[in-house]
Formats: sequence, C-alpha cells, structure tokens
Amino acid sequence: MASFLRLLASERLKLSKSYIWLLVPLSPLLSLAIGLLVSLDTMDTTWKYGNYAILVTAMASFHAMLFLPVLTGIFSAFVCRYEHGGGGWKMLLSLPVSRTALFFAKFTVVASLLAVTQLLFLAAVFVAAAYQGIDGTIPWRLLLTGIGGGFLACLPLAALQMLVSVGWSSFAAPLAINVALTVPNMLIINSKTFGPLYPWAQPMLAMLWYGEEDFGSLALPMENIVITILGSFAVFLAAGLLYFNRKEQA
Repeated sequence: MASFLRLLASERLKLSKSYIWLLVPLSPLLSLAIGLLVSLDTMDTTWKYGNYAILVTAMASFHAMLFLPVLTGIFSAFVCRYEHGGGGWKMLLSLPVSRTALFFAKFTVVASLLAVTQLLFLAAVFVAAAYQGIDGTIPWRLLLTGIGGGFLACLPLAALQMLVSVGWSSFAAPLAINVALTVPNMLIINSKTFGPLYPWAQPMLAMLWYGEEDFGSLALPMENIVITILGSFAVFLAAGLLYFNRKEQA
C-alpha cells in the first residue's frame, strides 16, 4: 500500500507542471455555455424530471457523446507520455516496484481527472439551472446517477487507452484512434442494436438515462448498460495489466 501511494504521488508530481489541468474544466465550461443559451420554453416539459432533465440533456449531449470520451483518451495518453522519452520506461521498469501497482497508480490518476471533470460538470448544471430560473426540488437521483454513471462508463475507455498508450510511443496516434472511434457516436448512439455494445457510447447512455423516458437507445434498462460497462472494463483492464506486466524495458 505504501509503495502504491508513493507511485501515486510520483505520478501526480509528473503532471503538476503540465498543461493537462487546463483541459479538465474545458468540457464543463462548454457545457455551461450550452446550458446558459438553451431555451427551455420551447421544450417538452412533460418529462419525469421536468426542466432539469431538459437542461441536463442539452448540456450532457456533447459532453458525454464527444468531449468526455476524448478527454479520457487525452488523460490516459498524458500519464504515459513522459516514460516514452529518453528511455523512461527502461529506467522506470528497472526499479524495484510492482508493475501492477504502477499501472494502477497511473490508472488512478486518470480516474481522478475524470472525477474532477464530472464534478465540475455538476457545478455547471447548478449554475445553468440558477441562471435559467429553475425552481423546485433538486433531482439528486437524476444528477448523481448521470454524473456517476458517466464516470464509470469512462473507466473501460481509460483502461483500453492505457493499454494503447503504453504500447505506442507516439502521443498523437492513440489520440487519433480514440477520436476516430468517438465520432461515430453521433450515429451509433440511437441504434438499439449497436449502441448498447459500443464502449464509446456508454458515457452518454449512462448520463442520459432517465428510467421512464424514451430517448432512442437510452430506453434500455440500466442493468443492460451496467453489464456492458462492467464487462468491457474487466476485459480492457485485464488486457492492459497482462500487457504491462510483460512489457519489455524499452
């Protein structure tokens, strides 16, 4: 445990002087702009959670469909960026540290950045709701299920991107692949056949699940979404750990 905490502190120190922190509030700020500009008067207010559901749908559409999966790839690539230069992997992997602990330390940093991003998005929702004059009880179930679900849905993508980023020395190539696989969300998200199985669609499916609402493939039971997330996470994490533990010191 102490070794893991030291590795975690080391990873945090590596990123403390980087510009990665400027990317964390990027999507929440863009979502806030959408929330401030959206007109709630022209929307259908018969949804279970009323104007809050409409506001969250407007703000989370691009956040969960495009920005969040892309940011997951960027965060994962950043935590592996330093080791790819100047024989970093050779020096790091020659130290008497557990490779499994090192992998989880890097993964924890990525998960922490995603968690902060989601919390900032939640704050953006509150600011937009106050600006829009939405009154009444705050639908905590809607908000916390969406925020937490979106975070969990990104973990399989983070595990997969960690695998790719560890294996490829290029910083741009893994990101290009991640973006290329994120863009089709705009078409796949409404497919009840492919949407529930596509890992890059899961953040939006999780964040915009309202239970009784019929919103394309989002009418799926939450159990189906959770099974897909947990299944893909187990596969990607196991593959990443297996590859990392067998990685040559190059």
